[in-house]
Amino acid sequence: MDIYKHGIDIGLQKVNNNFFLTMKVKGKLTHEDYETIFPILDNALEGITQPKIKALVDCSEFEGWELQAAWDDIRLGLKHGNEFEKIAIINNKKWLEISASVVSWFIQGEIKNFENEQEAFNWLDV
Repeated sequence: MDIYKHGIDIGLQKVNNNFFLTMKVKGKLTHEDYETIFPILDNALEGITQPKIKALVDCSEFEGWELQAAWDDIRLGLKHGNEFEKIAIINNKKWLEISASVVSWFIQGEIKNFENEQEAFNWLDV
């Protein structure tokens, strides 16, 4: 039996002296994936005044969204967009670069695409 993995792994990673929010996006995201993500992110940010998050989002295994999940992604940007200082996206797909530019309309911080993790962390760590 084949196993199909999809969703978002969320974590914190310390690089040099800084902590970063890390996310690994896999497969095709569903509305149910976002229903899980929203409370986790809300709880992580609760009580923090003026958060300035630097995030690494690895989309190398990302295949896209279901229609409602795409809307959920926009809702996430509208709700938490002003809390991000920088978002580094690792991807190898042109359509993801275009999607990232659309997402940037809802995010106050900078968004930049990278081909590998080292380049992404170097940019975030500045």
